[in-house]
Amino acid sequence: MAQVSRGRRLMGEINVVPYIDVMLVLLIIFMITAPLLTQGVKVTLPKAGSAALSARNTKHPIILYVDRQGHLYINVGGDAQVAADPDAIEARASAALTADPRRPVLVKADTAVAYGVVVHAMVLLQRAGASKVGFVTDPLPPPPRAGS
Repeated sequence: MAQVSRGRRLMGEINVVPYIDVMLVLLIIFMITAPLLTQGVKVTLPKAGSAALSARNTKHPIILYVDRQGHLYINVGGDAQVAADPDAIEARASAALTADPRRPVLVKADTAVAYGVVVHAMVLLQRAGASKVGFVTDPLPPPPRAGS
């Protein structure tokens, strides 16, 4: 005769508490590392009342930075923290635009940099094959309210 054990029964439920713990740990890790992943060079952008770029363009733009000292940096998916010489900037932009000619090209120039340096940077981008070059600016502050 087979004897039926009256011990522990099999549990048909999933214990989700360990999964929640793992999820919270991952959330904390992503919250800490996300600000560190932003790339770019610190520049003080000029203020202008221009329209914002459309969000429907999902292509990653080529961004050329011009810092306060006039050093040039390019961000094509690599490290934008290292200053590059004009030949290297033209070569990297040309390679990126050859792969995708419709890729947006933007210039982020500091307000204190000389106009001639920005024009030289634009010439480099045009020689690399950019047909349109956009400037990145900060928005103007809102006008003060009447009666405030």
